[in-house]
Amino acid sequence: MSHTVGARQAQKQQSRRALLDAGLHLLADQNLASLGVREVTREAGLSPAAFYRHFPDLAALGVALVEESLASLHIMIRAVLTEAGGAEELIDRAVDVIERHVREHRGHVRFLARERHGGVRQVREAIDVELGRFAAEVGAALALQPESRGWSERDLRMLAELYVDHMVSTATAFLEALETDPAREQRIAATARFQLRLISLGRERWQAG
Repeated sequence: MSHTVGARQAQKQQSRRALLDAGLHLLADQNLASLGVREVTREAGLSPAAFYRHFPDLAALGVALVEESLASLHIMIRAVLTEAGGAEELIDRAVDVIERHVREHRGHVRFLARERHGGVRQVREAIDVELGRFAAEVGAALALQPESRGWSERDLRMLAELYVDHMVSTATAFLEALETDPAREQRIAATARFQLRLISLGRERWQAG
């Protein structure tokens, strides 16, 4: 009996994965608002009825893709911020992590960049929520650094949001370079490092309160 239940659960997870992969593949060339359930199920090799066993609508599939798209970047950036090292070393590692993330998750980054200001409200809101959680995680990591001694929670949150906004814009720039002009990648990385150094200098001189 337990073997049967396990097999069903595995099949269910496989079907859900197939739908998410199909949706992400189709969204490489269109936005979520223009996508249809039948397109997704045809791409996944499943029936429309199978789709509704996993998601009530395409917006729910989009929200799941949002969560998935940012999960691995959360983990990598948190690791960078908790590692030992000076500001220059942390900046270099952060930019390297973002560039690697874009290379490994190009479809997810493209999806976020397109849907952050797209036509599906639930997905826009989910992106805002996830970026807010990301900022909270970054803020918590920043609070542990000696440079943050005496900073208020409000100021730490402001700094964290600045870092997250920078990460998102840098990821988008890397994506555009990968797809149109790979030679620009080095310039984008250099600019991102320079901008992060400016933020770091501003942090050192900020009158926290």
